[in-house]
Amino acid sequence: MTQPNSTDSETLGVLINNLGTPDSYQVDDVKKFLKEFLWDARVVKISRPLWWFILNIIILNTRPKKSAAAYKKVWTEHGSPLLSISKKQTDLIRQTLHKAHINTRVELGMRYGNPSIEEGLGNLRDAGATRFLIVPLYPQFSYTTTASVEDEVIRVLQKWEWRGQNFKIVRHYFDNPDYIEALTKSVTTYWDKNGRAEKLLISFHGIPQKYADDGDPYANECRQTAHLLAQSLNLKPDQWQLGFQSRMGYQKWLAPYTDHILRDLGKQGLQSIQVICPGFSADCLETLVEIAMENRAVFLAAGGKEYSYIPCLNDSEDHIKMLSNQIFQHIQ
Repeated sequence: MTQPNSTDSETLGVLINNLGTPDSYQVDDVKKFLKEFLWDARVVKISRPLWWFILNIIILNTRPKKSAAAYKKVWTEHGSPLLSISKKQTDLIRQTLHKAHINTRVELGMRYGNPSIEEGLGNLRDAGATRFLIVPLYPQFSYTTTASVEDEVIRVLQKWEWRGQNFKIVRHYFDNPDYIEALTKSVTTYWDKNGRAEKLLISFHGIPQKYADDGDPYANECRQTAHLLAQSLNLKPDQWQLGFQSRMGYQKWLAPYTDHILRDLGKQGLQSIQVICPGFSADCLETLVEIAMENRAVFLAAGGKEYSYIPCLNDSEDHIKMLSNQIFQHIQ
């Protein structure tokens, strides 16, 4: 691990960031979270007056109850998996940086919900940080995720009347060799313990196709990650497939759709499949419910026999090492 000069007298504040989660699986908390998330103009690009009506009159009166039931399925004594894993990741990154004697403070700040980006930055400032490195745990860049984080950081710093050169953001790491190696090891380790399926489905969270058409590079970065992973695993073209999940609404999203792939493969006679979600740095509702539960049911109902989900990198040693290396490189 290459280490930067640790004699810099300025204290660097490192903000680890992910999407966020409701405070609980109660309907009111889920509704509050969804309102903040879905009102973000980076996420939903519709005329604000029209979207206000759709969101507040229709969606927030129907979706929270369903989402709350899904959150309840994965909630633990430590809260939501995404939050508890993100806290572990933050703690381990903090330990790694401190062992390297780097003058840093490390905090967690979610884009939506708690702890917020403003709270995380505030804690770093109060601890003496004079510069900030923002580390969104989104391997692939999208205007709906990383750019939204940057928007919020700028909003907070402007509120404090701090200048823009005081922060830097890790925009993506979709093709980083350490990232691909960590993914590869997670798959091969899973194979060693559980056996290997006929096909590996590499599934990413989707975005509306129009966003990609308008220039969002996310889809291309997902495809590059998938190809690099398949290449690293020495998979033949018929041994793996790319899919996009978690679509919402009636407009066209990035295709092919993960659930459609699973349904079609089951009908075609494929007996076994394993699914991995490299775009998620921590297991969450979309992986633990949508992929591990709901899409499993789709494949089995279509005639498939064996279905399994390969967990995210989470707080694995390889993942923490990779993220810490990203921070070291950006410090340099």
